[in-house]
Amino acid sequence: MTYEARDLNLTDPTQSYLHFVLYTQAQYGIASSALNAELKIEAPQTATPHFQEWLSRLVRCEPNAMHCTLVEPTKIPTLFHPCVTEDKSSPSAINGSGCVCRRTFYDPEFGLPVVGEHFKHVGTGGTDQWSYKTYAPLELRPDDTFSRFHTGRGLFWARTEKGDLSILPQRHGLGYNIGYNGGGPHALAAYLTQVADTDGQNTVAGTRYEDAHPAILSWAESKAADRGTNELSLSDLKAMQRS
Repeated sequence: MTYEARDLNLTDPTQSYLHFVLYTQAQYGIASSALNAELKIEAPQTATPHFQEWLSRLVRCEPNAMHCTLVEPTKIPTLFHPCVTEDKSSPSAINGSGCVCRRTFYDPEFGLPVVGEHFKHVGTGGTDQWSYKTYAPLELRPDDTFSRFHTGRGLFWARTEKGDLSILPQRHGLGYNIGYNGGGPHALAAYLTQVADTDGQNTVAGTRYEDAHPAILSWAESKAADRGTNELSLSDLKAMQRS
């Protein structure tokens, strides 16, 4: 299908107005995104400073239909159960102190839903951690300009000229990755090439693999890119293109 990205993006942050294309197969109980990439953020990935910065701005909210698309149909009831820290008799509580609840949030910058999944062992001293699911935006907000790229622990971020942090825009089926020769690094390099070519103005996800600049692709495929937390400014990307 074809689309104009700005018709499918946040149009008024004060109203949380979002166009979202849904893919469904009712006979199989499937309801998910047709365009926005779904992101699964595991507990070890939440330790990065960029994730914590993003998490700190999320707003807790009541579950809605968008949150339901981020969990298996049989798990939808758990979106409405309190955490054991809030109610020891919660249906998600295990033996009074363990927990397998879920919490629902939204990102006020894009209006996108976020679901946090709790896993807590019974008693003290055991595992007590959260993982998350959300959707990536299809582009930055209309008045934003891409300024800097961040990556760490398999997560990819964009920072705008205003200093705001966003999950890097990503199209469903075109996942990003680094450190090897494959589709993920190609998709990432193509996207970074696009923002460099347009001085950070064109931030729409879904750039063709073949549009990746060779130098940016070489960086994305390198083992150096896969170590620790990496940052590339817009000027860094443009310098790669000139090398």
